[in-house]
Amino acid sequence: MAPRTVATRAARLTDAGAIATIYNQGIGERVATFETRERDAEERRAWLREHDERHPVIVAEAEDGEVVGWASISAYSQRECYSGVGEATVYVRRDRRGEGVGRALMASLVQRARSAMYWKLIARIFVANVASRGFFEQFGFREVGVLEKHGKLDGRWIDVVEVERLISENICDRPSKRVRRQRQSSGGRTRGYRS
Repeated sequence: MAPRTVATRAARLTDAGAIATIYNQGIGERVATFETRERDAEERRAWLREHDERHPVIVAEAEDGEVVGWASISAYSQRECYSGVGEATVYVRRDRRGEGVGRALMASLVQRARSAMYWKLIARIFVANVASRGFFEQFGFREVGVLEKHGKLDGRWIDVVEVERLISENICDRPSKRVRRQRQSSGGRTRGYRS
């Protein structure tokens, strides 16, 4: 099917119902998430209120204004050392898959991650979900390894593939200001300093 035009934008609270519907399709298909409880618009509104520019939720809007997909970046960890690592999620409405909606969402998500100074995006994908694995690979994600028996779904253990994409322009190998100051005050040596 030929790609149809979609635009991406930041999600609004009024998108909560459409986001819930699309997520519930993914929950029902049992190939994308361990979740089994469907969500409603009110729950998704509360979820949207928890997100911000640092943890964006974006939607893909069709020509007629309908929301046909959504994507988000969630915190990988609350530890400060992982502040530049985000977890990427992309969901596309069932009847709009294969039309470029996911590609538009992922391109926008990567750009937002770049602007927010993330240095890495990660995702976990069911091993059997070949379509999602191929999709993430198209956007430069590499498969790092398989996490065996990562969770149970409907009583069955599921293995997931962990994937990552480095955002190279946000990776700086220069020493921090603190290290540079210490080097200057110690004649260039940083012995005893641990980052």
